[in-house]
This record gives sequence, C-alpha cells and structure tokens, in this order.
Amino acid sequence: MKELFSHIRGAVMVTLALAVVCCGIYPLVVFGIAQVCFPAKANGSLIVEADGTVRGSRLLGQPFASDKYFHSRPSAAGTGYDATSSGGSNLGPTSKKLADSIAQNIADYRIQNGLATNAPVPADAVTASGSGLDPHISIQNALVQMPRVAKARGLSEEKVRALIAAHTDPADLGFLGEPRVNVLMLNLALDGH
Repeated sequence: MKELFSHIRGAVMVTLALAVVCCGIYPLVVFGIAQVCFPAKANGSLIVEADGTVRGSRLLGQPFASDKYFHSRPSAAGTGYDATSSGGSNLGPTSKKLADSIAQNIADYRIQNGLATNAPVPADAVTASGSGLDPHISIQNALVQMPRVAKARGLSEEKVRALIAAHTDPADLGFLGEPRVNVLMLNLALDGH
C-alpha cells in the first residue's frame, strides 16, 4: 500500500510540474517574445486612430454598405462578420439554399455596381470565405467596384485605382495565393481623401 501512495504522489507531482511549465511558464515566454518581436501582430493588428479610437483590425473583415465604400465579401459568420461565430455556412455544392443565396448575391452585386444582367461577377464578391471574416477582396472585385466608388466620392478613377494599388497585399511568401486588396485599409484611405 505504501508503494501505491508513493506512485500516486509521484504522478501528482509530475502532473503539477507539467501544469506549471505548460500552462504557466511556456505561455508567458511565448507572450513575451511576441510582445517584443511582433507587438502589432500579437495585439490583433488593430488600426488605432490618433485619438485612440479602434477602427478595426487588418485581419478581420467588416461590412460596408454605402456606395462610397468598397464592399467586403459576403460573410457566413453569425449574422455577418461576427468574430465570435467565425466559420463557413457548411452548405455543400448541391445545396439549394447556397445556390439561391449566390444567385441573389450576384443580382445584388450587378445592381450595386451598375453592371449588365449577364456581366461576369468575381467569385469572391458573391461567396463567403471559409472563416466568414476575410478582410480581403480580389483585385478584379475592387476594379469592378471602382467606378461606383469613384462616382460616389467625386474622385477620378485613376486616383481610386492608385489607392487600390497602394492597398494591395502581395501573395503570401511571393507565390502562395494571389495578390488581394484589404478592404478596411482601402476604405480608410478613401476617407482620408
């Protein structure tokens, strides 16, 4: 019996030591390294105004509805862009609900941007991302929206095109994925003009 208690005591001590290391020391070390080496990223890549107001995060999409703003991708996260309910719709390619939603998004996109009823529409303009929080749109999507935004703001299309180029992020590592436009950063730059 004495040997059994010795084994139990040893197991409890090892469990406590691992809990201190894995649940205390290790997370604090990683947190400290992140705060020193990558403070903006470690704190959510927040966009903070001069007066301290947080406008959003470079990493999370937001809904924009006004004609003077570029519109983000549709979101399936909760009621839309809900970071506490991140995720796709889980609707499959044979889902009538998904097909109807995409058809409605296509029709709305064409109307919002003054396109013909048979004009091609970028896929990212009518489908949600896997997380439902994607902050980016394709360059093609931005260029289709450009005339609407330029007209609503009274800016030349060349000026808006330059802002699109300035807020286009390259492919990850230079070759993974495609260049993409950060909608929030672009819209904030437009507000600055």
